[in-house]
Amino acid sequence: MDVVVVDDHPLFTRGLSLLLPGLSGGRVRVVGTTEDASAAAALVRRHHADVAIVDLHMPPPGGTRAIAAIRRADPLVRVVALSGLAEADAAIEALRAGASGFLPKTADPDALVRPLLAVLDGWSVLPEAVLRQLLAEAAPSGQQSIADRLTADERRLWRLVADGTSTVDIATTLHVSERTTKRLVAHLLRRLDVATRVEAAALAGRVGLGKETGGLGRQAGGLAE
Repeated sequence: MDVVVVDDHPLFTRGLSLLLPGLSGGRVRVVGTTEDASAAAALVRRHHADVAIVDLHMPPPGGTRAIAAIRRADPLVRVVALSGLAEADAAIEALRAGASGFLPKTADPDALVRPLLAVLDGWSVLPEAVLRQLLAEAAPSGQQSIADRLTADERRLWRLVADGTSTVDIATTLHVSERTTKRLVAHLLRRLDVATRVEAAALAGRVGLGKETGGLGRQAGGLAE
């Protein structure tokens, strides 16, 4: 996995560059770094990176805009946002900008390896505490009708997404191609007015969509594809 790091703290960036290859057994390498959020998208393109690690709290234009720019430049690049504050608001900000995951910057470097590999494999990643905070703080009023407006097939797909089912397994369950599955999931996210599968899973928990949603936060430390 080729990774670029967008962070204005040189010691942190240097530490990741030195530690990630060894901690991952050579599976992760840092191929580029920048302290300038406005240069993030160009850096990703230049190095053909698989994953970008972006600090949310950077000087203007800031980490959120850097994430959005990266996603516009190459929609296939997965982005992991970091923040010194493990709060739901910061996580939502990152996910809406297009990040595939959110992790507290206080995490040890060795704790980043597994989430990075999971993100590359198509998962979205949130700390369990943040996911629970999202569920606890969300207002439930008026949201039950969302499920009522969906078709039975859409509710079934929503349950699969909320359970963290992979694209391949969803395709197998629904007897459709992976390409069709991705199209169906994208349509479902638009129907739910959310940006990511993590948000769709959180919304499913709030409206009590099926018993399957109850164990979401326990999956691999809060992983949900």
